[in-house]
Amino acid sequence: MDNRYVIIMAGGIGSRFWPLSRREKPKQFIDILGTGETFIQQTFRRFKALCPPENIFVVTGDRHKDIVLEQLDIDPSNVLAEPFRRNTAPCLAYGTFRILQKDPRAVITVTPADHLILKEEEFGKVIGESIDFVRENDVLLTLGIKPDRPETGYGYIQADYKKKMEGFDNLYKVKTFTEKPDIELAGKFIQSGDFYWNSGIFIWNISSIVAAFEKHLPDMFTVFEEGKNMIGTDKEMNFIRRTYAECKNISIDYAIMEKADNVYVKCTDIGWSDLGTWSSLYEHSRTDKDGNSVISGNVFSYNNKRNIINISGSKVAIIEGLEDYIIVESDDVLLIVRKEEEQNIKNYLEDIKKETGEKYL
Repeated sequence: MDNRYVIIMAGGIGSRFWPLSRREKPKQFIDILGTGETFIQQTFRRFKALCPPENIFVVTGDRHKDIVLEQLDIDPSNVLAEPFRRNTAPCLAYGTFRILQKDPRAVITVTPADHLILKEEEFGKVIGESIDFVRENDVLLTLGIKPDRPETGYGYIQADYKKKMEGFDNLYKVKTFTEKPDIELAGKFIQSGDFYWNSGIFIWNISSIVAAFEKHLPDMFTVFEEGKNMIGTDKEMNFIRRTYAECKNISIDYAIMEKADNVYVKCTDIGWSDLGTWSSLYEHSRTDKDGNSVISGNVFSYNNKRNIINISGSKVAIIEGLEDYIIVESDDVLLIVRKEEEQNIKNYLEDIKKETGEKYL
């Protein structure tokens, strides 16, 4: 039996891509790049080449299970529906214990559903080497991305170059984690040469991650351990609803990766981006001679520079005299905001929620 497994985390709501990404159809289910594939379809295809399709599990919100089944050729039993959002630690506890019932010797790769990987051949090689390493070692491995700029929106991993794993390329023990530094600190990280972006892609054998849950999240471990025989049966959903009500809302990074002493990093250059913002999407989009990127829509542009524009449906948009703006129209919402202010989008959503409820979210 092939013991390579994948957990695709598809529970996010992509609020920073609002209004194109909405609660009913978040970013991972949209073809934002215009490639003919949604983000989750790209991710699923990428991993089908690396492990048996029946060993790929998707964890998503229960309201999105039908969208997953529409977009992926996947067995419905491999789509794990979360009753409500509880961050990545409960998500991965659920996926891990589901796989544990199937294969106690599993080697698991964990990936977000909505990241961009441009160098797919290199990515496949890196994942293969990583699986070889974790299969025989009690470690928690993460992929570190070689940075090309002092980015403040990513977490950073410091590799301990004095603790290199012999026999494996670019594989080191992790020295420190840092969450989203300011621009000055990010610049120092780049200059040092031993810091990498945290990709949020993890590889480990199932024994190591279960032991990590037991040590660092004992309450969460206990509730899943006590009910593990219900997972994979007709009692699963009732068990998960009760369990999620008890689970702490916490990320796997903060709960385990930043606390464990057996964490390693594979330093890579795989053409990665989490495409978490409109500005990051702009960096990977085609532009005209004035630096404008029109993702979608029938746009008449006059004296505009370095904007990113998305107009839905059959509408015609006439835009004049804007520089460095995000202009996104989606059904019943129009967003016009400077790129440098896009971190305020979440604040705008809070204001809209207070005034109108969740209709426009």
